[in-house]
Amino acid sequence: MFELIKIGNHNVIDLAERRFKAKIVSGEYHSVQFSLNGNGLSHLFRLRYNTSNGPYILVKQDSSVFKELKVGDLLDMEYNQSDSFGNGKIFKTLITSKVPHDRYIGHSMVELSFIDN
Repeated sequence: MFELIKIGNHNVIDLAERRFKAKIVSGEYHSVQFSLNGNGLSHLFRLRYNTSNGPYILVKQDSSVFKELKVGDLLDMEYNQSDSFGNGKIFKTLITSKVPHDRYIGHSMVELSFIDN
């Protein structure tokens, strides 16, 4: 289940999370899909990866999704492979930050952290 290993100067408690992040980097997971407030509406975003902070989605700052997502929210998100829409794996995901993007004006990076798999 959990394994303590040392990589560089960082202790990694959850080896499974590290392996999952590696799958994202390798392109295994292409998009993420989730619902907010149980309204049944599903939101689909391309999954992006920042080597320093991990996975994130790019969200328009004036959208209802951006306003509803709060740092600290814990959501069930479905991660899809590029060749299979709607048949992805669901992971508990924590919203860790909302940072304005320096290249895409009016957009923010909503950074994600995986809680379990």
